[in-house]
Amino acid sequence: MDLRYEAFCLADPLFFDEQRANGSPADAFTAQAPAPQGWVAAERGIWRSLHPEGHVLPLQGWKIHVSATLSNADRVLATTAAYCAANRLAFKHLRGRTTLLARNAKYAPREGSGKLVTIYPVDEDQFATTLAKLSALLDGEPGPYILSDLRYGDGPLYVRYGGFAPRWTEVDGTRVPAVLRPDGQLVPDERKPTFVLPDWVSLPSCLAAHLAARRSGDPTVFPYKVSSPLHFSNGGGVYRATRTSDGVEVILKEARPHAGLDRDGRDAVARLHDEHAALDRLLGIPGIPRVYRRLTVWEHQFLEMEPMPGIPLGSWVARHYPLTRREATSQALADYTQRALAVLDAVTATLAEVHRRGVVFGDLHPQNILVEETDDGDRVSLVDFEMATHAADPRPPGLGAPGFRSTDGTAGIALDEHALAVLRLWLFLPVAPLLELAPGKLQSLVDHTRCRFSLPANHYAGLRTRAEHLPTELDRTDPDWPLVRKSIAQAILASATLQRADRLFPGDIETFRLGGACFGYGAAGILYALHVAGEGRYPEHERWLLNAIRTRPSRPGFLDGAHGIAFVLDAFGHEEQADDLLAAAATMTAQTSAHGLASGLAGIGLTRLYLGLRRRDRDLVADAVTIGERLLLDLEHAEAPGPVGRAGLHDGWSGPALLFIRLHQVTGDVAWLNHADRALARDIEECVRTDDGSLQVRDGTRTLPYAGVGSAGIALVAAQLVRAGGFPTAEQVPALLDSCRAEFCVQPGLFYGRAGLMSALAAHGQRDAVAMHLSRFAWTAVPYAGGIAFPGNQLLRLSMDVVTGGAGVLLALAGVLDGHGAVLPFLGEGGPSDLRPPAGG
Repeated sequence: MDLRYEAFCLADPLFFDEQRANGSPADAFTAQAPAPQGWVAAERGIWRSLHPEGHVLPLQGWKIHVSATLSNADRVLATTAAYCAANRLAFKHLRGRTTLLARNAKYAPREGSGKLVTIYPVDEDQFATTLAKLSALLDGEPGPYILSDLRYGDGPLYVRYGGFAPRWTEVDGTRVPAVLRPDGQLVPDERKPTFVLPDWVSLPSCLAAHLAARRSGDPTVFPYKVSSPLHFSNGGGVYRATRTSDGVEVILKEARPHAGLDRDGRDAVARLHDEHAALDRLLGIPGIPRVYRRLTVWEHQFLEMEPMPGIPLGSWVARHYPLTRREATSQALADYTQRALAVLDAVTATLAEVHRRGVVFGDLHPQNILVEETDDGDRVSLVDFEMATHAADPRPPGLGAPGFRSTDGTAGIALDEHALAVLRLWLFLPVAPLLELAPGKLQSLVDHTRCRFSLPANHYAGLRTRAEHLPTELDRTDPDWPLVRKSIAQAILASATLQRADRLFPGDIETFRLGGACFGYGAAGILYALHVAGEGRYPEHERWLLNAIRTRPSRPGFLDGAHGIAFVLDAFGHEEQADDLLAAAATMTAQTSAHGLASGLAGIGLTRLYLGLRRRDRDLVADAVTIGERLLLDLEHAEAPGPVGRAGLHDGWSGPALLFIRLHQVTGDVAWLNHADRALARDIEECVRTDDGSLQVRDGTRTLPYAGVGSAGIALVAAQLVRAGGFPTAEQVPALLDSCRAEFCVQPGLFYGRAGLMSALAAHGQRDAVAMHLSRFAWTAVPYAGGIAFPGNQLLRLSMDVVTGGAGVLLALAGVLDGHGAVLPFLGEGGPSDLRPPAGG
């Protein structure tokens, strides 16, 4: 689970969004007054920036961050703003209390947590003076520790060397913020949850004592040796450790003061106190960890607990769930049902013992249930009691897992009973977050699992919803597929926000990092999908895209930057704007070293080849050939597969293989096909055989079948190579396709879900398996604005983009049902002539 997503779920119940000031008087800080005379104020996203007119800042240097809590933020901001105004210091601050809460929430990014104000001194003298004087003014004010910075004294001031103006460089194919070294090279502006001093930067003398204090901690103060971190959040970490005094293995849970806030504003320390109290009351219950002690080290608090055996229930299901295999036999379904019901019985019995002690667990979900597989059966434990309350407490918890938590004020034992009822469904169809996003889908999901797994008649007793079931066309036995496509387009168009400058359509959280215009996560790809699926052109939306590119993309890639947007602009007849965009990205393009389709040379080369063929421009075609030759050199020196999976369309060598195939079709040189075979073979090196015999990409302890990272992406490009002739990698295609046949897939999207698996099977003519996937899109189809929408990553919010959402599903349906196979640009059946999108629309 990617914990970044939780912070983007606070602002809107349907779509990922940044938490912004809500404009109400209660939300605004009292210090947010009009800019002083002769000052300029501007609002940029969640920040409000202020600087004196004509003020010139260096591009990088030492910056000061000011930390605050919800209770003292108004006071801290007022003091800081007054000092900056009096001393002509440029600064920025968060725009409202809801934003401060979101940035200090439990799953907010740790490297940005705690920052209320950023101050930009013009030189080190002003930097030192500001620290000394402002520190005295803010003495005694509490605030979360800013992990990325060096603390100045004991107050709320923190410092870091970094960029003042946005500059970028590339690391492993990803554009990241940069600072300039003295030798003129741009290097990453490190923004990690630990203080990093660039090796060429001298520490100002005013910081020497503070850095020494940070480094002078006595290692004997921390009486443990940590063997492995188990979990990190903004509230602290969970670690497996050994007591240095006696060698006993323990679990340590850390709590940071003023950080890791829940919806009620309570911090991690308050929840650690609740967990300690609850576990004391539950002492002696089998399957509940014992507390050894609670202690404070430096400013952080720790709870030392008994390690419990087993793996999280989520991992247990991933290991045993039959519908993720290529073929689920009746015996496999029956065996799994028997074991899953036994696990449920054990959880129910343990939870009943908890309730008898007057405790509400408050956070029952699969990651907080451990399963130990023994010769005598599966044993369960419950862990993580930080949301536990007394049974008589009428307040619902301020945190919880999507789908399992209270959304209607349910509290007390009823909250645990609700979560247990959801768990009864989740074990047989693991889509719990969907129930929070679209509660009306409950009955259809229950009906499917009851039939598929032959569950007892009373299995779902207690699982109810007040939401009305609103069927979509996909719920019909024989859907009208043209109507389905129109319904997806209707939902996409209904979600548009022409008044917003940051994004036109809601999509994945990457929208807020990359901008709302790009192909993979923004308007360009969505408008392209509507067009090629035959759902029309929309001039007002295209004008939004043209306005958006006035702020140039900071990346050159196809999915995430300039080339993908230029591809769409050119296809829509905006050739001049496309050329201007590519010219503006020329330096970034020349510096790109990544090889993938998403951000790297493969996507750039395919775009330039497309433009060259469309315009009959030999220079652009020659550019593509040159890029292909660069990629060949990189392939010769490609690193061995690492622990993190990269094979597939997104970052793997399948993207370059596709470019090589297209270059063969343009040049007639058969050598390009041999190069494509070698590139696909490199991706296949990252694959392993799973227990059902399929071939999937290894990614740490799991395997992936998807198009973005996984088997489907390799298989999609292999289909192009197979049409061109027999090559050694063709022998691996059946095993790659076996990984795409699983009945269950959590997400519906193109790059990391069902649409990509279906597209790979269709590319190889696997009609029966395609029909199965078509019938299962109903599981995640959500009624929206009279149309059909789909949830994005982790099923937490609806998404309309190409990579994760409805536009990607629409492209897949068009490519599969219309038979042309162009589920993405450059993937059509016939080669270069198929690169042109259809006219009209």
